[in-house]
Amino acid sequence: MNKLILISGCSGGGKSTLLEALKARGYHVVEEPGRRVVEAEQARGGEALPWRDMEAFLRRTLALAIEDFEAARALAGPVFFDRGIIDALSGLQQLTGRAPEDAARRYRYAEAVFLAPPWPEIYETDSARKHGLDEAVAEYDRLAVAYPEFGYRTQILPKAPVADRVDHILSTLQLG
Repeated sequence: MNKLILISGCSGGGKSTLLEALKARGYHVVEEPGRRVVEAEQARGGEALPWRDMEAFLRRTLALAIEDFEAARALAGPVFFDRGIIDALSGLQQLTGRAPEDAARRYRYAEAVFLAPPWPEIYETDSARKHGLDEAVAEYDRLAVAYPEFGYRTQILPKAPVADRVDHILSTLQLG
């Protein structure tokens, strides 16, 4: 079984909270690359931000997601990712009409990808997430198509309390 497990889906759909809960249960987690790129760019006054230079942002996010993937290979046991390589590739494909698809073939996560659906009741913006719910839903719709196109089987996460979502993932993966 591939131990690199991806959680993707709608921006503001509770992925980061879910990863925190998995970490609290002792699992390795990898924080969202895009959010880390935004934080680094804001700290240094950079331009590779989704609201300034989306292509530069996506290329940095892709590079960081590949670094994360490589680093996670050395960890024992399952590793849960908050977004990953396919998210960045899908965004680049939509934006530019092309993306380095060889990365999708070279870096494979576990076949089952968990998608957090749009959840308006918990959606919030912040300094790193300035887009509205409509844009988040459009992103979700794009990813729901992209993951199967790249050979992944998607599992929609229930809109449920965090502990129930964690139990759902662990049960699906036969880890808990």
